[in-house]
Amino acid sequence: MSAPLRIATRGSALARAQTGIVAATLVEATGVEVETVIITSEGDRSRESLASLGGTGVFASALREALLAGECDMIVHSLKDLPTAPYEGLVIGAIPEREDPRDALCTRDGLTLDELPEGARVGTGSPRRIAQLLSLRPDLTIVDIRGNVDTRLGRLVEGDLDAVVLASAGLGRLGRLDAASELFALDIWPTAPGQGALAIETREGDSIPELLSIEHIPTRTAVLAERSVLAALEAGCAAPVGATATVVDDELRLSATVYQPDGAAELGCERSAALLGDDHLVAELLGQAVAAQLLEDGAAELAPLGGSAPGAPGTDGDQYWPGGTE
Repeated sequence: MSAPLRIATRGSALARAQTGIVAATLVEATGVEVETVIITSEGDRSRESLASLGGTGVFASALREALLAGECDMIVHSLKDLPTAPYEGLVIGAIPEREDPRDALCTRDGLTLDELPEGARVGTGSPRRIAQLLSLRPDLTIVDIRGNVDTRLGRLVEGDLDAVVLASAGLGRLGRLDAASELFALDIWPTAPGQGALAIETREGDSIPELLSIEHIPTRTAVLAERSVLAALEAGCAAPVGATATVVDDELRLSATVYQPDGAAELGCERSAALLGDDHLVAELLGQAVAAQLLEDGAAELAPLGGSAPGAPGTDGDQYWPGGTE
């Protein structure tokens, strides 16, 4: 009998839920035996802001070090929290089909964003979400929050917040989607590149054929385009950037938006390309073209770009916060 596949994860509820989904899918598709390995890092004990800690890479690094050390065979990330820069010795071995990439508004009284009272207190730790909220409702009071999903939703019950913004996919994976009072349409509220998708990282050169059973090529193509925008913009964790890509028949469609941090202005670009062979190359080039247009239009004057956190995506850092939140 072959040895079980060892999947490493953070100990947070969301990270474990995501890993459980991947493990269950692998078992169902291939019958392989799977073992979960819990990895803890100093970042798990910190409540400092994501930017002050150096971006989400500080959290992913503990998992990656364990993988390179042979303590596991693969690791599971929320793709939106994974730095765009390549990590020596590791590759993304599989990207399963993406779940809902939208952001969700959770309110104490079941209100929509338009229905929130003037000056309502809305919690989020994401620069992108802050800019988007203020662009639509400049009267809102934004409150910086951290913690897991239950902690954030608990702030609504306690009454010190009127609403919080979380990722729909994270709520769904934890069975808490009923807490959402509104899901924001992607055409007016693009989310973090890769949001809703999981990435399974493996050692370069390792052969794990079971991963072929969960690979979803259209998802990989779409998120590669989104992340290519981010990489070309050199956008760090403090950059309010949203991107949305979809594969429709043989066409890849990509749109991206850069926001002024206070939501007072934004720049967008939308392009498409035919998928005629090398989908990955097309996705990468399309993302670079969109980023180039945004920069030409003045995106660097609008938002903090140019590598404010090298290799880190414009992310909300949700999987890696203590308790693991989306």
